[in-house]
Amino acid sequence: MSRLSRSVPALAGVAVLALAGCGDHVSDAAADGKIAVVASTNVWGSVVQAVGGNRVGVDSIVDDASGDPHAHPDSPEDAAAVADAALVVFNGGGYDDFFTELIDGTGTDARQVDAFAISGHEVGANEHVWYDLPTVRKVADRIAVELGALDAGHKAMFTANAKTFGARVDAVAARAKRAGEARPGAKVVATEPVAHYLLEAAGLTDVTPPEFSEAIEEETDPPVSAFAATLDLVSGRRVAMLVANAQTQTPVTDSLVESARKAGIPVITVTETLPRGVTGYVEWMTQQVDAIAGALART
Repeated sequence: MSRLSRSVPALAGVAVLALAGCGDHVSDAAADGKIAVVASTNVWGSVVQAVGGNRVGVDSIVDDASGDPHAHPDSPEDAAAVADAALVVFNGGGYDDFFTELIDGTGTDARQVDAFAISGHEVGANEHVWYDLPTVRKVADRIAVELGALDAGHKAMFTANAKTFGARVDAVAARAKRAGEARPGAKVVATEPVAHYLLEAAGLTDVTPPEFSEAIEEETDPPVSAFAATLDLVSGRRVAMLVANAQTQTPVTDSLVESARKAGIPVITVTETLPRGVTGYVEWMTQQVDAIAGALART
């Protein structure tokens, strides 16, 4: 499940509740003088925090890496937070449509940062752009611009923070490239194309049959032939590693992971939100790049 296609039941009712309380509800961020920012996930929330520092109060709606982020229920609190925000940051590209529905439903006039739109990728391209390191740097720069427009007195600080963050992201990209140089073009299988852009940055080749990936993304069972072909790549040790999305586990993906381990193929896990105990985007990406490097070194 690569799309945050959370249902938005009774969104109109939620919006009414949010708007009805707008006159009285003041976000914690606004109350203590910080810029109120709402992000669709804690990934983008962490980028906002890196740029805004102590001048922002960030509310990330989806922030649980222990389960499927798509199951997070909508609530009047979500709508109220969006309605009160000065800036909203989301992934876009069809990934977190629930969030744009909240924006439309509340009628907020908050400034918006749409990561996929900033990426420059064509409509229909892989939407997991938080794994696209150049895009993340662009988003940080845009966030700095938007925050500077909201708080001109700290514009220079936001710009400097974005520059520092961007340099750290570039270092992660260089680290990914070095990791891949150990085995240029090494083949991998992924339960979902979530980390597509990171694997690409490492120069790795995802050979997962498209029919398998599409079925998992659509939450359906893959065709028998597609599963058999994917399983053969793993059990036959034709790939350097299996990349598994920890937040989408099904009997099919569990079977693939088990087969990889039996065959001695390294399994690395990726997530769609920051794991518990990880507070920064760069720290998170560095850990995942190091996992890739470790897997390549073992095969």
